[in-house]
Amino acid sequence: MPTSKAAPAGAGPASSPTNYGRALALLATLFFMWGFITVINGTLLPHLRSVFELSYFQAALIESVWFIAYFFASIPSAKLIERIGYQKSLVVGLLIMAAGALGMTLAASLPSYGVTLFMLFVIASGITLLQVAANPYVAVIGPSETASSRLNLVQAMNSAGTMLAPLFGAYLILGRSKGGTAHAGATLTQAERLADAHAVILPYVLVAVVLLVLAIVIARFPLPAMGSATSRVAKEDRKNHSLWSHRNLVFGIGAIFIYLIAEIGVGNLFVNFVSRPEIGNMTTEQAGRYLTLLWGGMMVGRFVGSAIMQKVDAGIVLAVFSIGAFVVMMVTVFTQGEVAMWSLILVGLFHSIMFPTIFTLGIKGLGPLTEEGSGLLIMAIAGGALVAVQGWLADTYGLQHSFLLTAVCELYILFYALWGSKPTNAIED
Repeated sequence: MPTSKAAPAGAGPASSPTNYGRALALLATLFFMWGFITVINGTLLPHLRSVFELSYFQAALIESVWFIAYFFASIPSAKLIERIGYQKSLVVGLLIMAAGALGMTLAASLPSYGVTLFMLFVIASGITLLQVAANPYVAVIGPSETASSRLNLVQAMNSAGTMLAPLFGAYLILGRSKGGTAHAGATLTQAERLADAHAVILPYVLVAVVLLVLAIVIARFPLPAMGSATSRVAKEDRKNHSLWSHRNLVFGIGAIFIYLIAEIGVGNLFVNFVSRPEIGNMTTEQAGRYLTLLWGGMMVGRFVGSAIMQKVDAGIVLAVFSIGAFVVMMVTVFTQGEVAMWSLILVGLFHSIMFPTIFTLGIKGLGPLTEEGSGLLIMAIAGGALVAVQGWLADTYGLQHSFLLTAVCELYILFYALWGSKPTNAIED
């Protein structure tokens, strides 16, 4: 699949211990950046809702466009990688993201809701290309026995990005806008909305500059070559097997799809919910800072869950975490004040292990079908696009009651952990 040839062991600067460590650190920055940019939408959405006077559905549609990109860009990304190789694809992905970030400054200057949707789609398409290219890169650039350690490291960097993004957004977007510093329900004049729209320009210029610098560094860096470790298994070895005969994969695709609805719905509506008078009674800027605790809980939960799963079956751990998530979501729906606020923050801790654990259980026993199964699981990230459904529920039945959808999602994860994740027709590797 890759166009580059494998470098002989010990040959070339890319295979030296120093360059190996530098390469891993460089790739970790990619995970940080796409985690950072994805979560900054959590503070961007309430800002845009004020600027364009959007309904909850229209605001959630912004996030839907983001995740639709995962569905449409995944296959073209794979084909591009096959054509130009992994390193060049990483550079192209960063350039696409930078173009989208600069395009956001155009959307803010107009200002235009439609242009904003398109530019977010562009940024998300670039992230999709990075996801498809970077994950196998991290897995094979070092010794196979430490592959899991490397992947955990870069996932931790991704979590660090998601934790810091709300602070960045709260300070440079919400903190510099009239809508961000006003209490919930405040009405802005046309001039104030226009000024608030321009508050997006500086943050996205800074993001674009960082992405361009990363693209230049990666283009010039002697990244290790990717050899046979990423080659597709011969078609003859797969023709007697069917992906759809594996229960853990089939229900796993649904589990990731549904989990993304829960995770993204909480992240998107968090600031609007916490800032409400009957919940946190604070400005959206202040609420944006609490969003950091939600994503920080996910980072802590990944470390704790990883340690637990060294001794306890992953399915059992997933079941316990899904029950915890269901309980705190019910508390969020049926209580008021700080109890509801802190229960919503706590769901981040329970969500932490869900995506990587579902993914691991989903590919278990696929043997030579692992690559195809992994691709389908990645495409299921498009489930985040259905966050618009929760936006519609918030408009129709109220923001607080819309989190009942999240609670239902947790029940499906529980079903998957207890039954759907059990492998059928497992293939020996």
